[in-house]
Amino acid sequence: FGQDGLNEEGLRNNFVIIYELLDEMMDFGFPQTTEQKILAEYITQEGHRLEKQPQLPQSATNVVSWRSEGIVHRKNEIFLDVVETLNLLVNSAGQVLHSEIIGVIKMKSFLSGMPELKLGLNDKLMFKASGRNFSKGKAVEMEDIKFHQCVRLTRFENDRTISFIPPDGEFELMSYRLNTNVKPLIWVEAVVEPYKSSRIEYKIKARSQFKSRSIANNVEILIPVPCDVDSPSFKASIGTVTYVPDKDAIVWSIKQFYGAREYLMMAHFGLPSTSDPSDMSWKKPAQVTFEIPYFTVSGIQVRYLK
Repeated sequence: FGQDGLNEEGLRNNFVIIYELLDEMMDFGFPQTTEQKILAEYITQEGHRLEKQPQLPQSATNVVSWRSEGIVHRKNEIFLDVVETLNLLVNSAGQVLHSEIIGVIKMKSFLSGMPELKLGLNDKLMFKASGRNFSKGKAVEMEDIKFHQCVRLTRFENDRTISFIPPDGEFELMSYRLNTNVKPLIWVEAVVEPYKSSRIEYKIKARSQFKSRSIANNVEILIPVPCDVDSPSFKASIGTVTYVPDKDAIVWSIKQFYGAREYLMMAHFGLPSTSDPSDMSWKKPAQVTFEIPYFTVSGIQVRYLK
């Protein structure tokens, strides 16, 4: 649909392909085929091409509708990534009001034939179902689990085994959620000092609360400021600071934030003489975004993939 994404004009211009997609994906209102790679085998944007009668791929009538038969790779490889997003809400007193972890297991498969794989995680309910003992803190209890259609749900419900025939290429095997109390990995303290309605000063302290061997990449700390400030000046012990008028905020960007470190940033702004000192509508929560590779907050572990 172009850089503007999905819009009315894009729908009109691509009406034929959208109609064709819906016709193949749905049958009497019920989902039939939703795998992207399979749909791409017999849906083309050149709807007027009639030189060759299109044939229905074998996978559409196969039990395994998400994978074509006869796939051959010179080298059999499979890659797995666990990506977790931590959502935290902390009040000014430092108390965690809300904490949840959203996790996704992504895979990239380059396997020949019709391989059947088994994935083992340190799932607490799986240990209980199999009667195995597990140490405290070494098993996690996942909620709101969503699987790719390739996973055999009946087997998972019986003994919590994740068994599947993977699609070829990249796909999202499963997602999960955990409600657990987690301390903020990057703690931010902000002190705001206004001076007689003529200027305002910010003192921001950021402290990493994870182990020193880990590194947080692409850290962005967003601090809200009044909408009518001017003449910004910044001083930071690391990274760069920019004023973003569209968001009424300053953004402190740190490319790499090592564990067990602490950094300081100071910001000065001028205020117009007509500003109302009693207006506190700009006092919104600070936001922190970052990525930590090879680090899972929940403690989930891949025990085996075979």
